[in-house]
Amino acid sequence: MGGLPLSFAEPLLLLGLFSLPVLWWLLRVMPPRPRRIDFPPTRLLFDIVPKQETPSRTPWWLTLLRLLAAALVIFALAGPTWNPQTGAGRSGGPLLLLLDDGWSAAASWDTRLKAADELIANADGDRRAVALVPLSEPARDITLMTAGTARVALRQLSPKPYAVERVDTLPAIQRFLATTGDADIVWLSDGVDTGRGTEFVDGLGKTIADRGLTIVEGGTPPAHALAAAENAAAKMTVKVLRAKTGGADAGLVRALDQKGAPIGETRFLLSAQDLDTEASFDLPVELRNDIARLEIAGERSAGAVQLLDKRWRRRAVGVVSGATSDTAQPLLASTFYLTRALAPFADVRLGERGAPAQAIAQFLDQKLPMIVLADVGTLSTEIRDRLNAWIEQGGVLVRFAGPRLAAGDDDLVPVKLRRGGRSLGGSLTWEKPQHLATFSADGPFAGLAVPSDITVNRQVLAEPDPSLATRSWASLVDGTPLVTGERRGKGLVALFHVSADMRWSDLPMSGTFVEMLRRVVDMSGYTANPGPGVAGDATRETVAPNRILDGFGAFAPPPATAKPILADFRDRATPEHPPGFYGPPEGPVAVNTLAAADRLAALDTAPLKARHATYTNAEPRDLRGILLSSALGLFLIDAIVVALMGGGLAALLRRRRPAAATIVFALALALMTVASGPSFAQGTTSRTQAKPAATSSTNDEAAIKAVSQTRLAYVVTGNADVDSIVKAGMNGLTLFLAQRTALEAGEPVAVDPARDELAFYPLVYWPVLPGAPKPSQDAINRLDSYMKQGGTVLFDTRDAIEAPPGAGGEAQTPGMQTLRGILSSLDIPELEPVPREHVLTKTFYLLRDFPGRFNSGQTWVETLPREDDDETGARPARGGDGVSPIIITSNDLAGAWAMRPDGQPMLPLTPGEPRQREFAFRAGVNIVMYTLTGNYKADQVHVPALIERLGQ
Repeated sequence: MGGLPLSFAEPLLLLGLFSLPVLWWLLRVMPPRPRRIDFPPTRLLFDIVPKQETPSRTPWWLTLLRLLAAALVIFALAGPTWNPQTGAGRSGGPLLLLLDDGWSAAASWDTRLKAADELIANADGDRRAVALVPLSEPARDITLMTAGTARVALRQLSPKPYAVERVDTLPAIQRFLATTGDADIVWLSDGVDTGRGTEFVDGLGKTIADRGLTIVEGGTPPAHALAAAENAAAKMTVKVLRAKTGGADAGLVRALDQKGAPIGETRFLLSAQDLDTEASFDLPVELRNDIARLEIAGERSAGAVQLLDKRWRRRAVGVVSGATSDTAQPLLASTFYLTRALAPFADVRLGERGAPAQAIAQFLDQKLPMIVLADVGTLSTEIRDRLNAWIEQGGVLVRFAGPRLAAGDDDLVPVKLRRGGRSLGGSLTWEKPQHLATFSADGPFAGLAVPSDITVNRQVLAEPDPSLATRSWASLVDGTPLVTGERRGKGLVALFHVSADMRWSDLPMSGTFVEMLRRVVDMSGYTANPGPGVAGDATRETVAPNRILDGFGAFAPPPATAKPILADFRDRATPEHPPGFYGPPEGPVAVNTLAAADRLAALDTAPLKARHATYTNAEPRDLRGILLSSALGLFLIDAIVVALMGGGLAALLRRRRPAAATIVFALALALMTVASGPSFAQGTTSRTQAKPAATSSTNDEAAIKAVSQTRLAYVVTGNADVDSIVKAGMNGLTLFLAQRTALEAGEPVAVDPARDELAFYPLVYWPVLPGAPKPSQDAINRLDSYMKQGGTVLFDTRDAIEAPPGAGGEAQTPGMQTLRGILSSLDIPELEPVPREHVLTKTFYLLRDFPGRFNSGQTWVETLPREDDDETGARPARGGDGVSPIIITSNDLAGAWAMRPDGQPMLPLTPGEPRQREFAFRAGVNIVMYTLTGNYKADQVHVPALIERLGQ
C-alpha cells in the first residue's frame, strides 16, 4: 500500500509469465506460404522435383506481438486493481479498528471514514466480526459486532474538538485482546502527537505482542492548527502550526467578528523545514478588538480555529499626570514607568500638555475603557460628575498616590484617605521601610507570587473602616493597604497607595508591577456579575458554556457533558471543557483547542513492528476489462497480419465478384416480393413496427430502473408548487430512511396512475388537491389492481388545519370531499382510525399518532377483523400479510418531510412543537416499514395463536 497503488486478486496467476519463453519457441515456426500452380499437367510434372525446403520463420515482431497479448491475458486473470482498498492482515480472527478521532483527524475525516468502511466491507466478505474503538472514549467497552452494526456505529462517530489521550484506551484494548485471543488490528492514525504519543506507541506494542498490526496514515493533507494569538501594539498575530516538515505549505487565515462577518484576511507560508509560522493582521486597533474568531480558510477542524474574547482586546488606556517633572525629566516621570508597563498589552495614550482636567475630558470624549491618574489632586465638580457616570457605565479608573493626591479631598477613591502621607525610614521617623506581604485571595491579584524585594518608603494611609479589609487587594507587612479597589456599577475604581515613579517605592521597577496592571486592564469592560469580594473575584467566578465548537470547527449547542469553567480559564480544551464561548454573550470567555504554548509534533510509530498503509483518495479501479480489451485488439491485429502473409485476403478479393452478384440477386428478389403487396399494408406495417418498439424499449428501461432498487413513488398532481414540495418530502424521507434504518432506497419516482405501472413500488403517496378532477377510469382500474395485488396507497388531503371544530369536522374539508369522489369508484375496505395496538404503531418506532405539518388530523387504515364485536377485543392472528391497501391522513406528511438543498426545512409546522418534525419522519419510517414487512411484529404478539392454528 505504501508503494505502487496496484494489487492483484490472484497474484499466483502471475507465475504464468514464466511460460512466455516457451510460447516464444513455439511461435518461431510459421508454415510455408501456399503456392499456386497452373495447369496443364505437363507443366506440373516438371515441378515435381524432390527438393529440401526450409520452413519460413515467424517475424520477430509478430512473435513479440503474440507474447504481449498473452502477457496481457495473464495479467488480466490475476485480477489487477488500481488504488486497491486499504487492507489488513488475514489471521482469521476479528478485526479491531483503532480510530483517531481528535481534532487533528477532522480535516480528513471523510477519507478516514471511507478507509474504515472499506476495512469493514473486507471483514464482512471474510465473515469476520468487527470491534470499533474510537480512541477518544477510553471508558467505552470494546465489543464485537457484525459488519452492518459496525457501519451504523461508524456513521455515528464524529471528531472531537480536543486532543485525544490515546494512552487511556490501552487497558480496554488489553482486556479485549485477552478475551478474544487472535485479532487483526488496524490503526487509522492521524499522524499527530498531541501528547504522550511515545508512551502510547510503547504501550500498544506491549499490548498487541505478536498480533498483526496495520497502521494507516499519510496520503492526506497535513493538519494545521492555530495558537498563541496576540493583539500586539501594531498588529494582531497568530501562530500557524503543523506536525511534520515536508514541502512548502501556504494558506489563508481569516478574521471574523462575533456575528461571523469577515474583518480581514492574511496569507501564511510554511517553508519545507518550518513547523510553525506567524500570520499577522495589520488593522486599526478598533477593528482588531472586534475580532472574535481566527480560522484557516478551507480547513474544517476545531484546531484550525482560535477564539478570542475580551482578554485579547487591546484596550486603549489614557494616562494623565499631575506632576510638572514629566516634561523636565521624562525618564524619571511616572508616565514613563506607566507607558513601559502598559505597552505590551494596551495602547497607551498620554494626556496632552495642559491641565489634567482637559486631558481627562478628552479621554472621556474618546470613550476609553480605562484611565490612569498619576498624582492628580482635586478635580472640578463637572469632571468628577463625568468620571462617576463613566465608571457607572463600565469604565475603570486607576489612581496613583503622590503629594497632590495626599493633599486633595475627593470621592474618586475606593477608601477614605487620611490627609498627608506616611513616611517610613527617614531620619525623623521611628519605623523601617515596609515590604509587600500578601495579595487578597478574592482580589484580581490572587495567584501572583509575592515578591520579597519590593520596598515602600512612603504611602497614603486609609482611614480605618469595617469594609477596608474587603477592599484591600494588596497589603504591606504591617497590615496597611498598598492597593485598594471598589466596584461601582459596572465599573471599577482602584488606588495604588504609592506613586507611579520611584519616589515612594521601587514597585514600578518590578515585574510584579507589570502583571498587576495587566490584571487591572483585563478587568476593564468586564460586565459579568462579580463573585465573592467587593471587587469581583474573577478567579473564582464560574461561567457556563454558551456556544461550543464541534470537531469540524462549527458552533453548536453545548453537550450535556460540558461543565462551567473559571472566568480566568486559560488552559487548552478538555472533554469536560470543550472549546467555545462560555458565559454571557456580552462578555464571553473563550476556550481554545490548543493553549498558547502548544506545538504540534509528528507521531513516531517506528518502534512498532507494523505493516504501513496509506489513505487513498481515488476509487479502486478494476483493470481486467482494459487488459482483456487490449489483448483482444492485439489478437485481431495478429489475425490480420497472418491473413495478409498467408494470401487469405487475395483469395477473398478473387471471390468478391460472385459474392457481389449473389447479394444483388437477393436484393432484387426482396424488392419484387415487397412490390407485390398493397401500399396500404406497407404503411400500416411501418407504423405498427416503429412506434411500439420505441414505447416497449422505454417501458423496459423504466421497469428495469424501478426493480433494480426499492423506490417510493408519488402521484403527480399537475400543480407545480405541490409537486415540488412532495418531491422534496419524499427525498427527505428516503434520506431519513437511509440514516436511521437498513433500507437504502433509490430516488423517489413520480408516477401517473393513468399510464405508469404501479406494481414496482411498495408505497404510492397521493397528495389530494381540493377540487381536482376525478381520475380517468383507466387510472381507477390501475389503482384498484395495484391495491388488490398488495400495494399500499397513502392519500394525504393536507388540510387538517382547515377542519371545522366538532365531531366529523375532518370529513367536511374540501380535500376530503375530493378524496370521496376519487374513492367512490374503488373497492375500498372498511376503514378505522389507527388503533393503539395496530402494528403500524410499532413497526420501527413506538408511536401514538402520526403527525405531519399538522398534528390534529386522524390517520385511517383498513379495519382489522376482531374475534368479537367488543371494542376492546383482542386482534386475532391473520394468515395473510395484513397490510392495509389504503392509508388516509390529512396531516400533510410530505410537507413535514420536505427539506431545502441546504438541509433546512422547507415549510413551517403547526403548532410547531419542538419534536414534531422528528415524529413526522418517524411516522414515515413506520409507514414504509409497514408496507415492506407486513404484520411480522403483530405475529410476534400472536405466536401462541399461530402455533395453535398450525397444530390444527
